[in-house]
Amino acid sequence: MKLRVPDYFDDFSCLAGACPHSCCMEWEVVLDEDTARRYRALPGPLGERLRAAMQLDGEDWCFPLRGGRCPFLNQENLCEVHLTLDEAATSVTCREHPRFVEDYGTFREVTLSASCPEANRLLLSSEAPLLFPERTDDTPAEAGDEWLTWLLPLRERMLALLQNRTRPLNARLRDILLLAQGVQERLDAEDEDALPELVEGPLPAHSAAPETTGLFPYALQFLETLEVLEPDWRDLLHRGEAAEPAPVSEALLERIAAYFLFHYILKAVNDGDVLGQTQLCIFAVLTIRCLAAVCGPAEALRRFSCEIEHDEENLSALRDGFWAQEELSPAHFYAELG
Repeated sequence: MKLRVPDYFDDFSCLAGACPHSCCMEWEVVLDEDTARRYRALPGPLGERLRAAMQLDGEDWCFPLRGGRCPFLNQENLCEVHLTLDEAATSVTCREHPRFVEDYGTFREVTLSASCPEANRLLLSSEAPLLFPERTDDTPAEAGDEWLTWLLPLRERMLALLQNRTRPLNARLRDILLLAQGVQERLDAEDEDALPELVEGPLPAHSAAPETTGLFPYALQFLETLEVLEPDWRDLLHRGEAAEPAPVSEALLERIAAYFLFHYILKAVNDGDVLGQTQLCIFAVLTIRCLAAVCGPAEALRRFSCEIEHDEENLSALRDGFWAQEELSPAHFYAELG
């Protein structure tokens, strides 16, 4: 099977106890069924501790946090399960994080969540265009969704528009949104035969929109309504709302945009929401640029990723907001992008 990863993927190595924002803190550890079954059968003192810590959260077994920490995170910020048994004895969540794995049948893609400090550092350690090299593994391929025949070229076109550094970043983001809106109109009209030509042809024309005030500060106020994963998230949003804009490298913002486009655009194969997925990617870049004034671009990216990418309810609420909230509509995006 073909496998695509970001160009810094092989440079990633978990910081373990040296990580300044351990993934074993603040987030409840969910156990997959095989791991939970193994823990229920494990003999000895560790098995007893594991069973005592396991609790049901809805249909999932998990380790509730104790003082904001996984109960098996020791004083050196290392996993006792990993140390005592091995990495394979930890849950799928623990083994895979910060990797996001998406299987599209004929190919698979893996990204590294920017909520992870080391993955974040690697993403922002270069100002070169972000690339996604292809390799192969031994996994057998399966049939892919027919929408991928135009979704893949759509994403390639978006990345090409994004990485055309002869134009200002806002203009590039605006072009990507125009393309997504044109595709969404064809999808909504059930005119899928027109999509390949639209994806490869001239950008759709954009009719004049009514005057709007742009996305901010309403965008930050909307984010305040979502579930808080890190305690000072709302305080950070308040500070961002009041802060004067700070210069941020367009090359770094471009790499952030490429990271989100690569991860999210193909997800439209599940729900047909090309426009919403594109708005999410652009919204992320604009929000990070706004929050960078109070905490810097790396921390802004990490915090946004923590709140949005690690909470499906937050992610769904945000994407629903693009359709339901006038202040988050494409017209306000266009006004923000100029």
